[in-house]
Amino acid sequence: MPLGTLDRSPPPFFRQGPSALSKLVLFGVLAVLLMVADNRFGMIKPVRAAIATVLYPLQWTMLQPVIWSRDGSKYFESLNSSQTSEAAAQYRLGLQSQRAQQVEQLNQENAQLRGLLGLRERVNAPALAAQILYDAADPFTRKVIIDKGALAAVQPGSPVLDELGVLGQVTRVYPLVSEVTLITDRNQAVPVLNARTGLRALAFGDAASRSGALELRFLDANVDLQAGDLLTTSGVDGVYPPGLQVARISSVEHGADSAFARVRCEPVAAVNSGLHVLVLQPLAGLVPTLPPTAPDKATSATNATNGSKP
Repeated sequence: MPLGTLDRSPPPFFRQGPSALSKLVLFGVLAVLLMVADNRFGMIKPVRAAIATVLYPLQWTMLQPVIWSRDGSKYFESLNSSQTSEAAAQYRLGLQSQRAQQVEQLNQENAQLRGLLGLRERVNAPALAAQILYDAADPFTRKVIIDKGALAAVQPGSPVLDELGVLGQVTRVYPLVSEVTLITDRNQAVPVLNARTGLRALAFGDAASRSGALELRFLDANVDLQAGDLLTTSGVDGVYPPGLQVARISSVEHGADSAFARVRCEPVAAVNSGLHVLVLQPLAGLVPTLPPTAPDKATSATNATNGSKP
C-alpha cells in the first residue's frame, strides 16, 4: 500500500483539544463581552425580541385556561354583586318615594304654621363638598381627616354629613385639611329628637361597642321608645340644623335594678365606609343678631331727671 494513502492522524484516544480551564476562560470572557455589549449597545435586544415573538403563541395558548377560569369566577361574583346592589337600590328607592310623598304634605303644614306664628323661614346653611382622606391615627377615638381646611373657609364646629345623615363635627382645622370627630366617638354628643314622639335626648358614642353604635343616656326606665324609631337633630345646640337624620333605635332595655333605660342606636350615616361628605356652616353663625333698640320715652325722661346720658 502506498505511504500517501495511510491515515497519519492519531487515534481518537490520543486526540486532545483545548483544556477545560481554557474553555472556561474563553466562555467566561465571551459571556462578559455579551453582557457589556447588551448593556451598553443593546446588541442582544433583536435576539430577545425574536425569541419573545416566537414563544408568544405558546405562552398565549398556555395562559388561556387560567384566563378562562379567572374570568368565569369574576363573572359569577359580579352577577351576585349586581343582584344584591339592585335589590338594595330598589329598597332605597321605595323608601325615598315614601318620604317624598310625606315631605310635600309636611312642608305645606310647616309653611302654614310658620305663617300663623309669624316665624321666619329656616335659614339654609351653606355647604362645602369634601372628601375623606384617611382615618385618624389614634385607635381610641373615631375621627377622620377631610381634604378641606381653613383655606376653604372650614370652621371649627361645622356639621359634617353624607347622603344618608349626620356623620360628625369638625373639631380641628388646619390650613389644608380638617379633623372630623364622628358621632360614634365616646366624647361626642348630639341633641336628637324622636320623630315619632317628639322626645328630646342626647345621643352619645357608645364606648362599649366596637361596631360604632350610639346610646341615649339619662332617660327614665318607662320612656316611650321603640326599636326602629328615627332620631333627628333637634337644633337646640346651635350647631346642627334641625331635621337631619342621626340614628335609628336598635334596642331598648328596661332594667329592674336601674332607674334609667339603656337605649342603643345605629347611626344612619355611613360612619365606617363614607367617602364624600358635606361640611355645613354652624347654625350659630347663621343666626342674625338683633339690632340695638332705641330707648323709650320713659327711659329718656328718667335719664334726663337723673342727669345721666341716655
